[in-house]
Amino acid sequence: MAIDLSILLRAYAVGLFPMADDREAGSVFWVEPERRAILPLDGFHLSRSLRKTLRSDRFEVTADTAFEQVIALCAQSAQDRPTTWINHEIEEAFVRLHRQGLAHSVECWLGEGAERRLVGGLYGLALGRAFFGESMFSRATDASKVAMAWLVARLKVGGFTLLDCQFMTTHLGSLGAIEISAKAYSGLLGEALGEGAGGGGAGAGAGSFASLDALPARAAAGAPADPPAELPSRTVSGPVSGQLIAQLITQTS
Repeated sequence: MAIDLSILLRAYAVGLFPMADDREAGSVFWVEPERRAILPLDGFHLSRSLRKTLRSDRFEVTADTAFEQVIALCAQSAQDRPTTWINHEIEEAFVRLHRQGLAHSVECWLGEGAERRLVGGLYGLALGRAFFGESMFSRATDASKVAMAWLVARLKVGGFTLLDCQFMTTHLGSLGAIEISAKAYSGLLGEALGEGAGGGGAGAGAGSFASLDALPARAAAGAPADPPAELPSRTVSGPVSGQLIAQLITQTS
């Protein structure tokens, strides 16, 4: 049975999210953790090795170009994850949200031409100035970490204030995620959604998942980016480099 998107969006707006018992489960249940994992956007931990990987531009990184592939790969079983909480109903609902411009993905690719393959990525939901990270996958060393770094850069430039990671893991902790109480999370969520944003993320208080190509030229020199409303249509020529991403995620507000 298809998930009602209006109910799904209202659930996220009050701190709930859906999960399923396994891939083939015919129903979902709603979760509100007592301890919530978030990744402070000014607290991303950029290790020396990850900085080196970013600067090498080993991966081609894109956004919203392969959403359905990303969520399908996130839903696959892996050696360290024999089952998944992403059933077909959740997958289908997020594909519909993506088509409405609310769900987004970041993709990491290796190879060129016929050899080009998707080796890592993540997806999530944007409402107001909150981004709810749902799941990630990696088929190459550091691919999911690079995807997360690019996500954090996008959220910082786009004016987001909250990156919800749901449950703490060792992987997320290594990137700077922390756990907070449900009460503290509720306060941050309310601030991120703002008045009128809980109905779908559109409105004056909404962040922008716009292209990083719109970064001000001075951001490339290490200066803080302008607020989203002041971004020009394009002031950086050529593709955004991993070096710029490293600079953006280590800047503090």
